[in-house]
This record gives sequence, structure tokens and C-alpha cells, in this order.
Amino acid sequence: MAAVTAALYTWPLGGDAALIPRTPVITEAYQALLETNYERLARWFPGFDKTPTVEETRADLQRRGREWVEGSQLPVAIAVRAENGWRPVGEVNLLIDRSTHSAEVGYWIDAGFVGRGLVTRAVAVVLDQAFGPLALQRVWLGAITANERSRSVAVRLGFVQEGVLREAAAFRDGRRDVVVFGLLAHEWRTAAN
Repeated sequence: MAAVTAALYTWPLGGDAALIPRTPVITEAYQALLETNYERLARWFPGFDKTPTVEETRADLQRRGREWVEGSQLPVAIAVRAENGWRPVGEVNLLIDRSTHSAEVGYWIDAGFVGRGLVTRAVAVVLDQAFGPLALQRVWLGAITANERSRSVAVRLGFVQEGVLREAAAFRDGRRDVVVFGLLAHEWRTAAN
């Protein structure tokens, strides 16, 4: 069973789940989640060549925490209620480009939580932040063309497919095409009403 962590700050996703900050406070719980899902994630994300060590995970979470404070990233974990706290089961990350008032969103979830709607709810909360308090005008995402689940989340949330970048992702076993989706602030506000 994955580790449980306390969280002082949460964004509710309903009674069963929340978004919690991805900072060093959740290192052990997040490391357990990565170890459980690493091989599956390596199919969809380039650069997953080896499972990170606890020290690498802690350093990555420290960097993300700094970038959150600086306003260049919104790194959150999707978490479910567990005894005495929250158990991370996935993540949503928003990489913010203030100069263009835009961001890239990425997400993934533990295999045991696929199909429960947690990713869609989590990304919707992050989009509310992106197009609300962060005042962004555009959010985009890229997914390996074969990643049907990721693509269907984008479509459910109103993203528009904008194109395919041929062989844009480099994996150890070869290159793969990436489909790009975009969502504009006015489209999100219209869909929310």
C-alpha cells in the first residue's frame, strides 16, 4: 500500500479526493506512487529511463515548490482520502509561460484509479485556476497519439485538437507522434456557463 501524507492545503475534488501541493512534504508517498507506476508511465512519457531515487524525487519536488512560489508552475498531486491524511494517486502539472499568458498541462493517474473521473475533475480544477486567478489566455497539452485515455480527457474538457507533431517524442525504442490540443480562456468560460 502506498504511503499516506498530511496536507495543509487542498483543492477539493468532491468528498473522496483532493488536489494537494507536490512539495517535499509528500516525498515518501510520492516516491511510492512513482515506483508503482513507473513502467506504465514510461510508455507515455519520454525521459522515464529509470525509476528516480528518493533523493532525486525530493530534489524534483523542491524545485517544483520553488517554481510554484515563483509563479512558473502549478504542481499538484491527485490524492484520495486515507487514514490520517491523503494518499497521492496521480498528478496534474501546469507549466506557466507568463510572457505568452499560456501554459502546458500534463497529467497521469495510478493504474488502479483509471476510469473513475479523477483526472477529468482534477484538470478542470486546474483549468479554473489557469483561466481564473492566473489570468491565462491559453492552455495546451500534448499526448502520444496512441494514448487514447489522455486524449479523451482533453476532448471531455473541451480542448480542440490542433495538429500532430510527427515523431516529436523520443523514446528509447524510437520516436512517436504527439497530438496537440489547445483550449482558450473564452472557450473554458463559455463551457462553464
